[in-house]
Amino acid sequence: MRACLERLAAPGLSGRELGAAGEAAAQAWLECRRIRVIGANWRTRYGEIDVIAVTPNRTILFVEVKTRRTRRFGAPEEAVHPAKQANLRRAAAQWLGARGAKVPHVGVRFDVLALSVSGGDVDVRHIPGAF
Repeated sequence: MRACLERLAAPGLSGRELGAAGEAAAQAWLECRRIRVIGANWRTRYGEIDVIAVTPNRTILFVEVKTRRTRRFGAPEEAVHPAKQANLRRAAAQWLGARGAKVPHVGVRFDVLALSVSGGDVDVRHIPGAF
């Protein structure tokens, strides 16, 4: 996980590279907490699900990852607005229809992982059941 965070804090990353590094760091962060990542970057016509994971108690997590260098446009989690939430719910319904039966589970949850990068520091905020 340390390598993922170091990559995230590297200077000169483009916005796309920062986003990809943030998603890799988020996956490592989840796995360090015994949450098994079973999918990433699953695309639908409603948008992309950044991370799909399963908790030890068999809850499927649909995780939206937001990474920011500054708060000029607000905190990372503030970018997960109601329209984005609605699209993520639709995308999750498609994933569950296509793949959900193959993953034993007792429920689903929508989480947000917000990563704020400042200098060489990375602040990770996990918001379980964000919406």
